[in-house]
Amino acid sequence: MTIDLAVIGGSGLYNFPGLENTSRHSVDTPFGTASGDVVVGEFAGRRVAFLARHGESHTVPPHRVNYRANLWALHSLGARRVIGVNAVGGIRADMGPRVIVVPDQVIDYTHGRYTSFCDVEGAEVRHIDFSEPYTEALRRELIDAASAAGVSVIDGGCYGATQGPRLETRAEIVRMKRDGCDLVGMTGMPEAVLARELDLEYACLALVANFAAGCGDEAEISIEEIFAHLAAATAEVPRILGVLLKR
Repeated sequence: MTIDLAVIGGSGLYNFPGLENTSRHSVDTPFGTASGDVVVGEFAGRRVAFLARHGESHTVPPHRVNYRANLWALHSLGARRVIGVNAVGGIRADMGPRVIVVPDQVIDYTHGRYTSFCDVEGAEVRHIDFSEPYTEALRRELIDAASAAGVSVIDGGCYGATQGPRLETRAEIVRMKRDGCDLVGMTGMPEAVLARELDLEYACLALVANFAAGCGDEAEISIEEIFAHLAAATAEVPRILGVLLKR
């Protein structure tokens, strides 16, 4: 099967608007069950695969996502380019609610997750280069497509991946800011490194749902506001990817 682009949807993106002539694929993987069926269809005249990272009813928390099965399923169906859509909190002042960022770096604060396909008996151990965690050519395509679509995005930024599902304390965000993080999310890793191990092109569309703890004017972070901001940012994703696929 030929897949022109695979999209992994995060919180707020449980199906791909505009995907037509769809078929559903339940893929058995050596690493267990993926978050759900991979939906394959046509969008912007190209063949697109979509997988909801948390399941189509948002039932899988970030630390329980089977990242290895998800990436393996997409790869086995023929995907070679993957866009991860991630809901994040903004740390940097210009990365407030509804802003879209295409990050270029990541710091991994997660723990207890399977972070490599090498972590099975008898597997070849690969020491991959991860100095640049996102595929630069695909990042540039996303940024250029957003510009052509009239959607404002920020080029670059460091994504700090935390364990979740809880949000972070103010002290944790202070530490992350000191470390150089511009964004905070719960699903950026190990997804990016697993894509690299499978030799997939991978880039992230980070949708800012809220300012991280202590970074905005709000005394508390409202879940209702988070999902309202996320819905507004998510609505721009098909426009960006539609242009990307036509270029």
